[in-house]
Amino acid sequence: MQIHLLIIGALLVVLALIHIIFPRYFNWESELKLLSLINRQMMLVHAFFIAFTVLLMGLLCLTSSNELIQTDLGRKISLGLGLFWTTRFFIQFFVYSRDLWKGKLFETTVHAMFSILWAYFSSVFLFIFFKY
Repeated sequence: MQIHLLIIGALLVVLALIHIIFPRYFNWESELKLLSLINRQMMLVHAFFIAFTVLLMGLLCLTSSNELIQTDLGRKISLGLGLFWTTRFFIQFFVYSRDLWKGKLFETTVHAMFSILWAYFSSVFLFIFFKY
């Protein structure tokens, strides 16, 4: 199970770093101009803190995988992380519109890849909580 946490840790660090390209890729400079100043700044701050949280999750997995598996506190943290990623998995299907990806090869591929990734994260963390 430790190897899975190390894999997840590396993937989460990469995912956090990918957030660096979001403003340019999603054209936030012009897209967010339509928002009020408070909404624009909240969007940027929230995106930063999501990336920062994902980075910290990744570093936790990379530096403390044994503790996440072997200690009561680690298993409780794993439960929280499992619930976090399970929620993210359901958001993928029930919050984001299918119109964002349906009938578009690249977007459908990304949707499928991230769905698998969220399911993988969820199952590893929940497995740690329920089986160790």
